Amino acid sequence: MNIFLKEYLSILKFEKNLSENTIQSYRNDLSSFIKFLEKYNVSDPSEIKQKHLSEFFKSLKDIGLSSRSASRYHSTIKGFFKYLFINKYIKESPIDKISAPKLSKNLPSVLSVNEIDLILSKPNIDDKLGLRDKAVLELLYACGLRVSELINLKISSLFFSEEVIRVFGKGSKERIVPIGSSAVKWINKYLTKSRILLEKKMKSENYLFLNTRGTKLSRMGIWKIVEKYVKQSEIMKEVHPHTFRHSFATHLLEGGADLRAVQEMLGHSDISTTQIYTHIDRDYIKQMHKDFHPRG
Repeated sequence: MNIFLKEYLSILKFEKNLSENTIQSYRNDLSSFIKFLEKYNVSDPSEIKQKHLSEFFKSLKDIGLSSRSASRYHSTIKGFFKYLFINKYIKESPIDKISAPKLSKNLPSVLSVNEIDLILSKPNIDDKLGLRDKAVLELLYACGLRVSELINLKISSLFFSEEVIRVFGKGSKERIVPIGSSAVKWINKYLTKSRILLEKKMKSENYLFLNTRGTKLSRMGIWKIVEKYVKQSEIMKEVHPHTFRHSFATHLLEGGADLRAVQEMLGHSDISTTQIYTHIDRDYIKQMHKDFHPRG
């Protein structure tokens, strides 16, 4: 089974051009599935039956895995079987008759505009790291970037005269995202007053946001920045870097932005992914009615 897995992951990497993080996720999920099959002495894809899959998904439920994670496993395994079928390693896909786990409708946490403003006001802009943090938070909210996109952003991808930045998203897909004047202002200040103090030759390359060692900020570095200023703002919600992305999308839709325009800015390949924010918007409207209507 591991031979087929190795070939499949190679196809994802070299033909589908998926990122290392995505490929690692596929590897982890499929390795778990293959290990599960060992207790049934299944060593060839043609031996996998629907009962094996049903038992596997039952085991995920038994250990308390979320419906979202179980759905991801279903999608990953379905893709693996599609590859096996296309290459004639199996005659039919046993997962085709097994429905994906239903997703629970847990909407992502969203910050209000006032909460965003409060967090953005906390960094000490007279300090080189505080100024960097201010620029990081401004950009997270201004462009709705994923953490991976933010830490890999390079100075050469800033086109401030055109008020846009170039972003490389999932699968190295390139997109152009508008950037507001506030983020431009603080990034320019960071570049002229802070980055030049953090930059180290042969280490910094062309990355926009640097740590104290002069190398690009890590994922954990971004998490710590967000955590620090949310704590200072005394906001009780569960907030992480992706919350800024959720808030970016929700505030655009609340302001009347077109759904497809938001899809393009977020870099979603499927508009159904973007539509979750219309549910947030609807819940927000209902809450406003409840809070402020005389008979709410």
